[in-house]
Amino acid sequence: MVTFDGRAAGTPAAVWDAAGRFDTLPGLALPTGRTVVVAAHPDDETLGAGGLLSRLAAAGRPAEVVVVTDGAGSHPGSPTLTPSDLAARRVEEVADAVALLSPGSTVRLLGFPDGSVREDRAAITRALRDAIGAEPVTAVVGPWRGDGHRDHRVTGEICAEIAAELGARLLEYPIWLWHWAAPDHPDVPWDQFRALLLDDADVTAKRRALARHVTQTQPLSPAPEDASPLHPEFLRQFDRDVELFVSAEPPPAGVGAEHFEAAYSRRGDPWRLETRWYEERKRALTLAALPTPRFGSVLEVGCSIGMLTAELAQRSDHLLATDLAESAVETATARLAHAPHVIVVPHDIRTGVPGGPYDLVVLSEVGYYLTRAELVELAGQAQKALAPGGTVLACHWRHPVPEYSQTGDDVHRVLDRALGLTRVSAYRDADMALDVWSADGASVAQREGLAP
Repeated sequence: MVTFDGRAAGTPAAVWDAAGRFDTLPGLALPTGRTVVVAAHPDDETLGAGGLLSRLAAAGRPAEVVVVTDGAGSHPGSPTLTPSDLAARRVEEVADAVALLSPGSTVRLLGFPDGSVREDRAAITRALRDAIGAEPVTAVVGPWRGDGHRDHRVTGEICAEIAAELGARLLEYPIWLWHWAAPDHPDVPWDQFRALLLDDADVTAKRRALARHVTQTQPLSPAPEDASPLHPEFLRQFDRDVELFVSAEPPPAGVGAEHFEAAYSRRGDPWRLETRWYEERKRALTLAALPTPRFGSVLEVGCSIGMLTAELAQRSDHLLATDLAESAVETATARLAHAPHVIVVPHDIRTGVPGGPYDLVVLSEVGYYLTRAELVELAGQAQKALAPGGTVLACHWRHPVPEYSQTGDDVHRVLDRALGLTRVSAYRDADMALDVWSADGASVAQREGLAP
């Protein structure tokens, strides 16, 4: 039976985690314009979209938050707080929580009675339209309409109506689904879930923000009516390094060989790897990040015309370079004709990691052409193909590109989780992300006996 009593544990978070479904869900493309996050009750914004609020703030695009109800129905019969006192407390809590998640976000509370969203639907629709205003909106983020809870369902329906009117993207976050369902429940919208991977800063901000909702996470007094409305086990559902959103948009697709062949047909060096200082500098940073001066066997995935390949060749005994585009392979083969220890072949890495074992696997500017599931699979295969103490290096452009199924930052988050290796080096600037992981977690100084 579906219940909405947060004081009950509900389905344990470990049951959801053990299903292993979160790891391979398509990634969520972060909204790029004005975003409005709508909550049915104070704390829904933190539970369901706290990581998104943190991520948008970090990207310099803080979302606006609108809370529909006053939240005064969470402690019926409380001997400690009257409904009006509780509502006032919850106003303070949501303001504090959002300030932690996204200091630049505005918070608007519509103040409708908790539990009466269906009855007040018309008035709420008008008030929410007014709160959003006439300024263009890129995304409306609201409660999932399938969550079961009446206030969430109706608020979600209103958000869907307004998003359609405005031509805005609609993203929906579940709250109660984790409580009443289980991974194999037929109503779980696995095919519509999009995953937002959270980094440590996002997770920490979300935990701190949730702690500000004291009336929901701590008892008001020893009286039974003042018990915490949200069971610790229920709260564990929201203490993950991923947030899921329901989206009707088609999942991002990987990029095929025809995309690259078209690029090479227009220009032999479509990314100007030979002439741009950005590319020369990136290669220098890539080579400097490697933890040892030389490697026995190396795999370079996505070698393009062989500019990095030529430099890796000077630091390897055997080098296998692959690319999806045969035009690029021909150019790279000609460039490396003087190096018999280098083999360049056409290969789609989605069909598997060729050969091995490798002392070094290089993934430079290739991960975002794969779907998240394909990248997770590649990470697992690369890890298995490593020689003892082997190393994986990844380097990617950080700016969003429409044809990419993931951002460069998302690629590195996926790899960091999926490789199961120690990150021994990391570099970030506004344009690029560069990480090195190794089965040997020693630093360069430790490898040379300079540090304990």
